[in-house]
Amino acid sequence: MIVEKTKKALDVLFPQQKAEQEAEDDTPVSTTPENEAHETKKEEPRPNGLIERDYAVHGYHLDAQVAPEQLFSAIEIIDGLEFFLESITGVDWIEDDQMEIIYDFSRYDFDLCRVVIRTRVARDTPVVPTITPIYAGANWHERETHDFFGIKFDGHPHLIPLLLPEDADFHPLLKDFKA
Repeated sequence: MIVEKTKKALDVLFPQQKAEQEAEDDTPVSTTPENEAHETKKEEPRPNGLIERDYAVHGYHLDAQVAPEQLFSAIEIIDGLEFFLESITGVDWIEDDQMEIIYDFSRYDFDLCRVVIRTRVARDTPVVPTITPIYAGANWHERETHDFFGIKFDGHPHLIPLLLPEDADFHPLLKDFKA
């Protein structure tokens, strides 16, 4: 199955997660009421790692959160497994003072596997490397994401506005944007 092959390939980016999972497998899980109580405190941003998801619920099989410096390596792995790029978008996590860049990938063959690669950067310096050397079609996706979120794709060959006016000095999908 391509899902298992992809999971195994991406696991090389998260050696600490694999070690933690192996340690958890040996530890009994406690089911005390304290563990079951619903807490209302704010959730921390998700740590880097790989999660296998239920396709019927989420619409994808694998969800990888990577550090910005791991992004290019993750994309190279996905490309080597013959995935195509569906989309790139951003999320403004204003309360966390972060921007998230989300890459969606799929395959053309009948072995269905959809993969999401995510990375987070500081909101005041939203910069990630371009993936256009690997996926030339990322050019337009990166330009659109730059237009609407202000995320800079370092090394992009032509990062000029795609949909907004060339003199636009605003990014309309930022949560603090005032129309």
